[in-house]
Amino acid sequence: MDMRTLRTRSTALVRNRTRIARLLDGFFFVFAAVATFWLAFTLFTDSLDTGWWGALVAIVFWVLIAYLALPRLHRILTSIYVPDYFIGRTRTSDGLLGDPVNLALMGDEQRLHQIMDAAGWTRADDLGLRSSIRIVTSTLSRRSYREAPVSPLFLFGRQQDFAYQQEVEGNPAKRHHVRFWRCPPDWLLPGGRRVDWLAAGTFDRAVGLSLFTLQVTHKIDENTDIERDHIVGSVLGADDDVTVHVLRDFSTGYHSRNGGGDSIRTDGDLPIIDLRDDGVEPFAGQGVVEASDAAAWLPGARQDRAADAVPAHSARAAARAAARLKRPAFELLDDDSGEQSTLEEVRRHGRPVTITFGAAVLMLRALGSLVLMVSGALLPDADVHELVADVGVDAATLPQAFDVHWVLVLLGLAIAAVTALLAILVLRGSDFARMVVLVFATLSTLLAFASHAAGLPLLSDFSTLMTVTLNILILIALSGRPARAYATTRRERRRARIASAAA
Repeated sequence: MDMRTLRTRSTALVRNRTRIARLLDGFFFVFAAVATFWLAFTLFTDSLDTGWWGALVAIVFWVLIAYLALPRLHRILTSIYVPDYFIGRTRTSDGLLGDPVNLALMGDEQRLHQIMDAAGWTRADDLGLRSSIRIVTSTLSRRSYREAPVSPLFLFGRQQDFAYQQEVEGNPAKRHHVRFWRCPPDWLLPGGRRVDWLAAGTFDRAVGLSLFTLQVTHKIDENTDIERDHIVGSVLGADDDVTVHVLRDFSTGYHSRNGGGDSIRTDGDLPIIDLRDDGVEPFAGQGVVEASDAAAWLPGARQDRAADAVPAHSARAAARAAARLKRPAFELLDDDSGEQSTLEEVRRHGRPVTITFGAAVLMLRALGSLVLMVSGALLPDADVHELVADVGVDAATLPQAFDVHWVLVLLGLAIAAVTALLAILVLRGSDFARMVVLVFATLSTLLAFASHAAGLPLLSDFSTLMTVTLNILILIALSGRPARAYATTRRERRRARIASAAA
């Protein structure tokens, strides 16, 4: 068998394994959504006869629906009906259409940071546990948080590269903010124009509930054009060398809703901010209007556009445009494209927060198993014998030297050790450990399904309730592309180290 045949078979084997892994992840992804809805519904129905205890259960029900069930459902459905190619709209982490893309820029990243800082904007912190807690506390206490993070929105299949904001009157609930994405190499805007960055700017006017997920979120002002013009005006006011060109009717004027259910409307124009100082006219003969007067971008100054006619193309320019080879839109045409986009995101940002969260939940489950077994071992003999009888073992038939108490302790230690080991392996990027965890979480949840179907109320057994809840959290955290992509990047690094050592 020659090397070419071996290489072909090896490639086919890898593809088959990848396809199977995707199918399994897809199953776990959907099962997590079903299990979450089941748990929420079960808690709600079981709590109807619990009196005031039902109020607490209602809060848990809302958390499950808003932060676990509905987002997962939207992820499943939007993967079917929302296009992955560029349509001038961002997407939320749940797959819903987000804020409109209403700005473009030309220039390098260093220059962009410099001009935003000079224009009085503050770079937002990355979204994480610490920054999330801080924005909640600052919003509730109405304390200033100038670097408050913004929620992730996605364009070109990846999260924004960074964001800037301006807090209003020291109130974190109200702020101007804009997210930036670097355009893919050789990517062109519809119509054939090249830019370096795209951005989406909106104004947060208050804090409320999302219409689509019921989560607590910022509510944005409907007129996104006002915020767009505010951003352009602030940049022009900060540097006289900056120029702005307007791409008229980049999209049709429209009104819609963003991922939080807030109304949005826009005239469809796309300002292109040129931060470069090379003196080159970027859009000569391309039907783009220059509008670099800062006063023209004050609120209300651009409502009457009648005087801003788009210059006609010359015959030669029109001929060149017609002959230009069209480039394809940036589109996630298949699962491989989506996988590559997610891989690039993980390579850039490192370990996904879902992996860290999933490993933390596994550690919590390990601790819970140990506490449960040790507390059982501390019970009186009669209670311990009754406990083992529940699993079909008659303590009277056991050898006299067989101490059930110590068996429970050792069993708890073993379960905790194995679970903790799996958590560490998942954290280190082991895809095998991740799959083992997902399989056992699924089987454990199915057993709880069966027990409840047999007539056992879920709220009557706290340990079962906690086990099911932790299982669902694990399934949600460890299923999907980011978790799989993280395992892939870890394998790549290990192979690179081995190859480097061999060289």
